[in-house]
Amino acid sequence: MLRVGLGLDVHPYEQSRPLILCGVRVSAEHGLLGHSDGDVATHALMDAILGASGLKDIGYFFPSTPEWKDASSLEMLKIVKGKMEEKGFQLINADISLMLESPKISPYCDKMIQNLNMIFPGAQFSIKATTCEGLGFIGKEEGAAAIAVVLLESIRYG
Repeated sequence: MLRVGLGLDVHPYEQSRPLILCGVRVSAEHGLLGHSDGDVATHALMDAILGASGLKDIGYFFPSTPEWKDASSLEMLKIVKGKMEEKGFQLINADISLMLESPKISPYCDKMIQNLNMIFPGAQFSIKATTCEGLGFIGKEEGAAAIAVVLLESIRYG
């Protein structure tokens, strides 16, 4: 049995935080405001996995409480992996699209994929980015967004 999930996350920029994407510090100049580390890429990935697993969203599992304040999204992703496995699934493929005007993320994509493969060995990851050509809140560099699509496979047989 195969399942597909879709996740979306959006955060505004915050000057006092670093930009973290898939656990990689991409910029020290301006990061994303969020209760945890504001990692839109990993948050979208988590929601996609949770959705494909038939579970509630990341806000349910990681509410805005002191326990999750400034938490590492990669550590949260490990918890999501456990919940996915409890439901009898494994991650086959994930495709993540980032929407931001700057900085260019291509120099960081290999490290981002390496971080994700440490949590999901054998899974296939694709990470890419696009700009909004100056349009909307992303184009005006007020924030960033990410969309993730995942394919899960049942690991329960019979």
